[in-house]
Amino acid sequence: MTNLNEKKAADDFLPMSKKAMKRRGWSRCDFVFVIGDAYVDHSSFGPAIISRHLEANGYKVGIISQPDWKDDASITKLGEPRLAFLVCAGNMDSMVNHYTVAKKRRKTDAYTPGGVMGKRPDYATVVYSNLIRRTYKHTPIILGGIEASLRRLAHYDYWSDKVKRSILLDSGADMISYGMGEHSMLEIAEALDAGISIHDITYVAGTVYRTKEGELSAYEPISLPAFEEVSTDKKKYAQSFYVQYENTDAFTAKPLVEAYPNKVLVVQNPPAKPLTTQEMDDIYAYPYVGTYHPSYEAAGGVPAISEIQFSLTSCRGCFGGCNFCALTFHQGRIVQVRSHESILEEAKGMTVKTGFKGYIHDVGGPTANFRRPSCDKQLEKGVCQMKQCLFPKPCLNLKVDHKDYVSLLRKLKRLPGIKKVFVRSGIRFDYVMQETDDTFLSELCRDHISGQLRVAPEHVSNNVLRAMGKPPHAVYEKFCKRYEKVNKRTGKKQYVVPYFMSSHPGSTLKDAIELAEYIRDLGYMPEQVQDFYPTPSTISTCMYYTGLDPRTMEPIYVPKSSHEKAMQRALIQYREPKNYDLVKEALLKAGRNDLIGFDKKCLISPRKRKRR
Repeated sequence: MTNLNEKKAADDFLPMSKKAMKRRGWSRCDFVFVIGDAYVDHSSFGPAIISRHLEANGYKVGIISQPDWKDDASITKLGEPRLAFLVCAGNMDSMVNHYTVAKKRRKTDAYTPGGVMGKRPDYATVVYSNLIRRTYKHTPIILGGIEASLRRLAHYDYWSDKVKRSILLDSGADMISYGMGEHSMLEIAEALDAGISIHDITYVAGTVYRTKEGELSAYEPISLPAFEEVSTDKKKYAQSFYVQYENTDAFTAKPLVEAYPNKVLVVQNPPAKPLTTQEMDDIYAYPYVGTYHPSYEAAGGVPAISEIQFSLTSCRGCFGGCNFCALTFHQGRIVQVRSHESILEEAKGMTVKTGFKGYIHDVGGPTANFRRPSCDKQLEKGVCQMKQCLFPKPCLNLKVDHKDYVSLLRKLKRLPGIKKVFVRSGIRFDYVMQETDDTFLSELCRDHISGQLRVAPEHVSNNVLRAMGKPPHAVYEKFCKRYEKVNKRTGKKQYVVPYFMSSHPGSTLKDAIELAEYIRDLGYMPEQVQDFYPTPSTISTCMYYTGLDPRTMEPIYVPKSSHEKAMQRALIQYREPKNYDLVKEALLKAGRNDLIGFDKKCLISPRKRKRR
């Protein structure tokens, strides 16, 4: 009986073996999805969404999770698919998954059974695609996911410290479906199913393909500097990157063309259109099991499920525009939302699931309190190419309204079986400060946090904040005062816990010391500090590599040496005894001897002589 129940549970998932295919009556899959994560059938995992989306439209999808890239046979376990192989490195870039910003190997992998590290290769998308191509010479291969999406054109690769070609060329794949992929993947599937060759599918929005000079069919394309130029000339790289940045909106973008040797062209079509609320509702209503495949139970399950299993996605996209964030290139700046009915239905389903204790861990997305596009024109004309919605100050056309989000949280709170609804996604405090009404902030403080509100001012130096695309420090200070007043009114003693980032482009030792002095006056020592991580396809990474701000083409200071970065990080945690030498060196180097002593304004005291 136990075996029968186990089979039934496993069959709720898409097949991972030929036995599972046979139980469904399949002799062949239409698509085989090769993924770098463990197979988790939850709507927070991209492969699960795309697989269920294709299934809902009549296609048979099988899953090969974390194949042994040293064994060619590992890619054949489901046979050759009828239409194509899909390849995704996982929910994270495989290099970020494997390495810290100091390029040290991480010890655990939350997306692997038991948290074991080493179950996927470096540059997993390229390795898996090459693995497939060695066995299946002519079967179409389509790349997707964050790793492929952000490496779709020539890009600076931090781990090798060089500009790499489009991942399409290094992988030997036929096409990239970039962004979230629902629109483009379905259109590709229908074209393949109709018998159209993968090489003739050059018209789908949200895709990248390759062609030859003389065969380009794109309408009014923009020619980017050739790969040979951007890989040797940092100024050309910065110029090319900013053209790409200006063409990330589905309504205004043009096709982009990047030339490579031997007359090869890599062509990026404009992004796919944002999903409507109805489309979002449909996608989140698919029959996700909501957890990891039962075959992982013996290994202890998949750690990543713990934070998201009882969380609700309410939105996609972000108009915040932080320069160190790649969301502009992946989800876009237009906010897309699910209806209240869709979210409430998912919440009701949670209440009957094993392990649910009455707590919804989060209701949000990239930015929790964005529940509408930033202005009314966006769904018809797109976002502004040359302007940001919140930076350097909020746009006059910005629509600030928390009523919908407050209403949603109230409805969730009232559901039977729900004890508390938390908001743990980041909130944009500068957006909150544009609203004079305290209703949202009051209810957030009273009902949706527990002692602490985590926000991300990132720094206190306005010089660094400008480079980050963040609001001036004064805005954060005003928010903290308002937050304190609201908590006094609600009778709660709660705190703001700020996230800070060290070593971002633009940050000198002087700026790092300014942050350390602020932390001293705050009386709060951050337990965690995020060093700036130069991941592909962000403005900040472009600054890091080129030493230029691509928005202005002006030079910008970049802390690059590991020693200087260690000093900037140590200054934020100056009280840690292990950081003493680094902090002292930084202060002396910056000429701030006044901060070494016994006065209350000092960061460290002179080290006492050791006794013999």
